[in-house]
Amino acid sequence: MARRDDNNKNAGETTLSVIAVGATITGALESNGIVKVEGRVVGSVKATRQVLVAKGGVIDGDILTDEAIIGGEVKGAIFAERRTEIQTDSKIDGDIVTQSIVVHEGGEVNGYINMGNPEAVRERARKAGALDGGEPTEPRLVAEST
Repeated sequence: MARRDDNNKNAGETTLSVIAVGATITGALESNGIVKVEGRVVGSVKATRQVLVAKGGVIDGDILTDEAIIGGEVKGAIFAERRTEIQTDSKIDGDIVTQSIVVHEGGEVNGYINMGNPEAVRERARKAGALDGGEPTEPRLVAEST
C-alpha cells in the first residue's frame, strides 16, 4: 500500500517504471525512482535513483541517474552520480561520467570514461546538455511486432 506524506509525495517508497519487451518510447523519459528498460527508448532517460537496461534492452540517448546498470545496449552518454555497472555482453557507444564503475568481462565500452565526485558528474552532464531543465518531449508508445 502506498503511503503519502502531507506534501502528497511517496514516503519511503520507490517507483518502478518498466518499458517492456516489444515496447518503444520515443522522447525524453523522466522518473523520480527506477526505470527498467527491457524494450527500447529513443531519447534521454533521467531517473533519480537508477536506470536498469536489461539484456535485450536499448536506449538511444543519454542517461542521467544516480546508478546505471547496463545489461543491454546504450547509444549515448551515461552520467551516473554514484555508480555504473557494465554487465557481460552489454555494449555502450558513448562516454561514461561516474564516481565508481564496474565493467564485467565481455562488457564493451566505446567511449571515454571519466570518474569524479557527484558534483563533477552533474557539471559534466550540465555542460553536455543532459540537464537542460526543459520539459521532456511527450513520450509516444509504439508497439513493435515480434
